[in-house]
Parts: sequence; C-alpha cells; structure tokens
Amino acid sequence: MTLVSGTTYKLDITPDIYNYFNVNASNSITQLCIIMRNFAGNAQTADTFINVGAFQSTLTAPALNSTTILNSGQNLAITANNTNGSANYNLFANGISINTASGTTFNFTDTNITVNKSYDLQVTQGNTSFSRKFAVIVNPGTVVAGMPANMEDGINYDANDSSKATLALTAPGKDFVYVAGSFNNWLPNGSYAMKKDNTSGKFWLEITGLVPGATNTFQYWVVDQTPTANSQSVVKVADPYSTLVLSPYDDQYIPAGNYPNMPAYPAGQDFEVSVLQTGQAPYNWSSATTNFVKPGKDNLVVYEVLIRDFDANRNFQSLIDKIDYFKNLKVNAIELMPVMEFEGNESWGYNTAFHMALDKFYGSKAKLQEFVDLCHQNGIAVILDVALNHAFGRCPMVRMWQNDPTNSGYGAPATDNPYFNTVAKHAYGVGNDFNHSSAYTKYFVKRVIKQWIDEFKIDGFRWDLTKGFTQACSSGDETCTNAYQADRVAVLKEYADYSWSLDPNHYVIFEHLGIDSEEQQWATTEFLKHLAKA
Repeated sequence: MTLVSGTTYKLDITPDIYNYFNVNASNSITQLCIIMRNFAGNAQTADTFINVGAFQSTLTAPALNSTTILNSGQNLAITANNTNGSANYNLFANGISINTASGTTFNFTDTNITVNKSYDLQVTQGNTSFSRKFAVIVNPGTVVAGMPANMEDGINYDANDSSKATLALTAPGKDFVYVAGSFNNWLPNGSYAMKKDNTSGKFWLEITGLVPGATNTFQYWVVDQTPTANSQSVVKVADPYSTLVLSPYDDQYIPAGNYPNMPAYPAGQDFEVSVLQTGQAPYNWSSATTNFVKPGKDNLVVYEVLIRDFDANRNFQSLIDKIDYFKNLKVNAIELMPVMEFEGNESWGYNTAFHMALDKFYGSKAKLQEFVDLCHQNGIAVILDVALNHAFGRCPMVRMWQNDPTNSGYGAPATDNPYFNTVAKHAYGVGNDFNHSSAYTKYFVKRVIKQWIDEFKIDGFRWDLTKGFTQACSSGDETCTNAYQADRVAVLKEYADYSWSLDPNHYVIFEHLGIDSEEQQWATTEFLKHLAKA
C-alpha cells in the first residue's frame, strides 16, 4: 500500500478488477477478500469481504449458514432478494430442487418439515451465480432407553459381530444428539437420533449394517435449544474419545509415505470427523513385549525424541530404522514427545486436541506399535509425553460448550463446560485449562491412560505441566501456583494409582511439580510406598 499521509494508506486497483487480478472477463468477480498485515508480518486484521459488481444477492431469512431447530411438522419461511434486475432462483433441499422463481425477490415456505434438511438457494443472473446455504434440524424427541452393559464413552466394538458398533457420548445439558456419517450419507433421519440412558446420563446409539473392515466416518450433531450466551445451538463434533480422526485442515499436507492409504476426509463436511472401522485385526505383539521387564526406575537412561526434528522423514519408520543408533547410545528408554492428534502437522505436540487419537503426520497406529515392539525386543522401554493440563480449541469437549460470539465454530470454554475452566486456575495457562476436580475430566484422563497402555503397551508417562492440576489458584498468581496445593497432590496421586492398577511397574513422571516441602515430602514418601509395592 502507498502512504497518503499520517496513518492513511491506499491501494489503487487499476485499470479495473479484472485486469489487476488477471481474471478473464468471461468470468464474474462478485467479492474481494482483503487482509492487511503490518510491515513486520506479525500482526494482521481479520478477513474483510467486500461485495463488488452490480449483481448481488442477499438471503434475508433464515440467516446465511444458519441451522434452524424445528419440531416435526413445522414450516420454514425463506426469503431473499437481489440487485441489478431480475434473477433466477432455484431452491434445493437435500440435493433436490423444490422451488424455482424469477424476479428481484424470493419468497417460499417449506411446509410440514419432518426430516433434517440441508438447503441451497442458487441465485443466477447471466453467468454469475450465488449459493446461499442454510439448514433445518428436526427435534426427534429424546427416546429414553437403558444403555447396554459395559459401554464406555466413544466407539464400542462388538467382539462377536463386526456388522455393528455402539456409540456413547457424555453431553450434560444437551437436549438431543444425531449421529451423521458415511453410513447415512451425512443426513441422519430419526433412526440416527441417539437414545438417552437416564442412569448414566449418556447418549448412545447402536449403528448396524456395517461392513467389516470398511472405513466409516461420522460426527455428532449436538443440540442445545437454550444455549448459554454466545454459545451455538448446534455444534458438529467428532467423538472426544476418537482413536483416529480426519482433519479438513491438516490431512492434505501429510506425506503419503508417512501414512499410506490414509482415509480421505469426506467431501462437503466441516470440522474433524471420527473414523469407525469394525473387524480390525489386533496387532500381533511379540513375546518380547508380552514378557517385557522394564529397566529399573533408578537406572533409566532416557533419550527424548521430537519426531518432527529427528530426521528429514519425520515419522515412526525413521525411529524403527535407527534402532541400532539408539542401542549404540546405550539408552534403555525412549521418551516420545506428544504424538496425540494435535493442531497442525508440525508441532512439539503440546497443542493436543484429541488425546486418544494418534497424530497421522508421524504414521499409522500399526507403525507406532511396531516401533514399541521393536524397542522391547532390544530391551528399551517407551515413555510417552502426555499434555493433560489442557486441550486446544479443536477439542470436542471444548467446542460442545464454548463461548463463540462470532459463530466461527470455535471459542473458549463457556461457563457451563463440565470439563474446562473458563480461565486457568494457575499461573502457567496454555490452551484451555482442564478442571481436574471434575468427575468428567477424571474419567477422560483415565480413559486416555488406559488407551495408550492397552493399545500401544506404553511403559510410562511423562505428565506435562502438572503444576496446573490445581483448582485453588488464579491465573497469574505464581505464589499460589508454586505453593503446596492439597487438591493437586490428591488428583496426581489418584492418576498415579490408576496407572499402577493397569501396570504395577509403570513409570510415572510428573513434570513441573511445585517445590514446596510438603509436596517434596509426598513425593518421597507416597511415591516410595507405591514403588515398593510395585
């Protein structure tokens, strides 16, 4: 931009938009998207959209990109208008044209709506067309039914029947939930409304007719008809307990060599989706893993690995190929920095969004299992870094109860969030701060622990930022955060006990713990008691 004077700058788009942007005049430019950055490139404005051209179209009701919640049988009034003379209107519902009209205004009422609908109003004048999208979700009425025994949150596979799976979701305060996925063409009817178990409060649904081994993808449509201020009525999320998620933001940049035959993100969807696949063959662990004797806790020689920076290939296969390198260093433990699904592809991993899912940039589940198995064959334990002080914005447990004033689909935890504090309760806040006094959070953390021990035979955890596991302090209060806090000690002991209930010889490493003498005393007495038992 050119300085005019003072703090005023300008950009002349001449001789016209088509020539300036080198766009053929046979095309039609209807909008410019502008973003401005400072000279250093470290600050920028939000996106600004400027309509250009004589022909413009506006959806006046319902709101653009909105979702309206209706009871079965209700109607929806749809209105729009345009400039620059008469235009052609074509309204599609679930891909089928249901009304056409011509003129400068459009008025239509879709009556007796009994199914969920995705609308697309296409407005055309000459060779210029606008697409105005919106949707309706029908309240199915909640069916109260007891959930089958032994169901956990997330995907529950049936060991005896690979044609079905049961989904379970904890969503306190929500009115109803649909399951949308590849198995219903992403447009669920009433049969895909989740039932509610009054005893546990969980929503659940059995999905049938699945093909063993086939890759299915799905989301939950979580509905709150009376949301808190700045929260959305409808939030579409992947399962919080997903073990594999697909991302519309990151997956396209993952090298094919890192994750061969990676499932494709489903077209036409937004936000992360979960992968459901029945009939998966379990990994065939060698006897070295099933009989692995961990090196003594007082004799560990640990090599810490950030896979992103280990070598140019940045994947689990690189670690497998370098096993002799590790052996020659005489290490007997390898600590992996976080490998859970984090935001972006290149990261230290502490910006975790899905704690039970493997980040695909480094490779597949089978590759990490192969690496762990190979380490055990060579007498090397594998320790995993876990960031359970916090989660980042793509986490479904943040998004289901979020403060989202701009309706972007993302925001900070709202006041009714059962998992997260609205602000960190310690001086080292990062991401969204877990409330470790919440029974919901404790259940989630224990499920995360169990997943990595059971599925990957991880020998120990390095718990990141455990100073943050208190509810007793406030953001910015270092004195309180660094002092002894009984609630922090209690919850860490609870998590350690649970780890040892799964594996009596499991390594438990608490990073960033306070230095107060009482906590030191706990560390040197309670821990030693547990180690003695182990």
